Amino acid sequence: MDPLSSHSFSSLLRSATREQHKAAETSTFMSDLLGGRLGVAAYARYTEQLWFVYEALESTAERLAADPVAGPFIRPELFRLPALERDLAHLRGPGGQAAPSALPATRAYADRVRECAERWPGGYVAHHYTRYLGDLSGGRIIRDRAERTWGFAEKGDGVRFYVFDAIPDPAAFKRGYRQLLDRMGVDDLEKQRVVSECRRAFELNTAVFRALGEEFPLSA
Repeated sequence: MDPLSSHSFSSLLRSATREQHKAAETSTFMSDLLGGRLGVAAYARYTEQLWFVYEALESTAERLAADPVAGPFIRPELFRLPALERDLAHLRGPGGQAAPSALPATRAYADRVRECAERWPGGYVAHHYTRYLGDLSGGRIIRDRAERTWGFAEKGDGVRFYVFDAIPDPAAFKRGYRQLLDRMGVDDLEKQRVVSECRRAFELNTAVFRALGEEFPLSA
């Protein structure tokens, strides 16, 4: 039986990317960061890399708002750039520092997001899904660890990226988001392409973690 005919698309996406999702979550860099084995400079550098990815997602969102495939997913309450910029201003300190710089892996990730936004709405949805539903699902864990490890104020500057004030019920929002996935007006071949792009999104994200791990190795 065709898996697309026997399972909802959102369920298929989740199961088809489970392996890549686990690889990203258990990367050495994230394990060391969340385990408190890296300093706040590593956290700040990670936050910088997030800015480039979300700039690619959100600077292209307006042009996709009327698109029949991607448009339903453009939800301003998800937007993260203002929070990221406030976090970065806090992390740089009152004297400020040089503007954020993208690692080559981050540049490749952001370029792919932008390419999909310009040429392939279904691919944009794949990146939108992997980023924003991941933020809603795992963001609180990262925020709690960051607050405890580096003394950020609860839901304050430094961790605002992980705070979705405009989404009072994340579980309900995620259910609604998955319903949008299930109602995507594309054929099964396109859905398989979206699944493949979701896997690619996780791989691009893992490559960023790998590059950050090389930049911030644990001392011997």
